[in-house]
Amino acid sequence: MAAVAIHQFAQCITCHAWSPDQSMVAFCPNNHEVHIYKLFGEKWERVHLLQKHDQIVSGIDWSIRSNKIVTVSHDRNSYVWNQEASEWVPTLVILRLNRAALCVQWSPKENKFAVGSGAKTVCICYYEKENNWWVSKLIRKKHNSSVTSVAWHPNNILLATTSTDGKCRVFSTFIKGVDSRESGASSSSNLKFGEQIAQLDLSFTWAFGVSWSPSGNTLAYAGHNSMIYFIEDVGSSPSAQNVALRDLPLRDILFVSEKLVIGVGFDCNPMVFTADETGLWSFVKFLDEKKIAPSSSKYGSQFSEAFGKLYGQSKPAINSDTVESSRPRGGAHENCISCIVPLRKPGDTIVRRFSTSGLDGKVVIWELDNSI
Repeated sequence: MAAVAIHQFAQCITCHAWSPDQSMVAFCPNNHEVHIYKLFGEKWERVHLLQKHDQIVSGIDWSIRSNKIVTVSHDRNSYVWNQEASEWVPTLVILRLNRAALCVQWSPKENKFAVGSGAKTVCICYYEKENNWWVSKLIRKKHNSSVTSVAWHPNNILLATTSTDGKCRVFSTFIKGVDSRESGASSSSNLKFGEQIAQLDLSFTWAFGVSWSPSGNTLAYAGHNSMIYFIEDVGSSPSAQNVALRDLPLRDILFVSEKLVIGVGFDCNPMVFTADETGLWSFVKFLDEKKIAPSSSKYGSQFSEAFGKLYGQSKPAINSDTVESSRPRGGAHENCISCIVPLRKPGDTIVRRFSTSGLDGKVVIWELDNSI
C-alpha cells in the first residue's frame, strides 16, 4: 500500500514542483501566479509569491542541482527564477512563440530546458554567458498540433514529445557549445539539432504524458482513447505494446523504476503498471485500493513490431470481453489528476516517493512500499 499525505491548497492546481530538499512546493492555482509553500510543523504556509506572468501559468519545473525555477504561461513567455537572499528574481527567456506555452522540463544536466507550445513548436532553451540571458532554438514544422508534454532522455540529448495530433515524437536537441560529444551515446551526439529520430503513430486521439525509463531503453506515453503505449529500443529495433484501460484516460506518466510505471488522469486514482520477465506490460492495481484487478477485467495488452521512423498498426488486442461495473470514484483525489512529480534526490534511479496534483486543488504525497 501507499502512505498518503494530503494538502489542500487551492480550488484547482494546473502544475506543481518541489524544491531540491523537498521542504517547499511551488504550484499555480489556475491563474497567473506561482505560490510557494513551506511546511512549518503540521501547517503549510505561503512563503513566496511569484508574479510576473499575465496569464495562466501552465508549467513549472524546479531544478534539483541549481535550485532554479522555470515557469511557462499562456502569455507565451517563460521565466527562470533565481533565489537571491529571500527574494526570487526572474529572468525573461526569449521563446519567440505566437501561441501559449503549455509545458516545461529541465534536462537531466540542467543546462537546457524544453518548452512545448500551442504553436506546434518545441523551444530548447539554454543560457548564454556572454550576453547573460536565456535564449532558445526552435524545433518547427514537425508537429501538426499543440505539444502537450515533453520528456528528456537520460543522455540529455534526446527529447520525446506528445501532441494533440495523436503522435509521440523523439528529437535530437544537440547544441554545439552547450552539449559535449561525450554527454550521451555516440549515435545521439552525432545527430543534428531538431532531427527527428522516431514518430509513433499508435494513437489516433490526443496524446498526453510521456516518460522515459531510467535506462532510456523504454518510452511510454498515453492516448486520450484510454490506452497507454510502451515502446522498447526506440530508434534501433523498436517494438510497441499497447495496454487498454477499462475506464478513463491518463494525463501523465512516471517511471518509478525500469519495470514499474505510475499513470494518473481522469480516474482520480494513480494506476500501477508493471512488466514481467518477458517484457509484457500489464495493469496491476489502483494505489487507493487494496484489491488487485482480476485477470478477467477489460485490461489487455497487444504488441506491434515497428521499424524506421513510422510505426505501424498493432495486432488485434488480446482482451477479454467481460464487462465489469465501473470502479467507484473518490479517495485521495476527488477530481482529475493532471500532474505527477517524482520526489527523488540527485543520483536516485528508483523512485519510492512521488506527488500528484489535480483539479481538486490537492497535492498528494505517495510512498511506495516493498509490495509494489
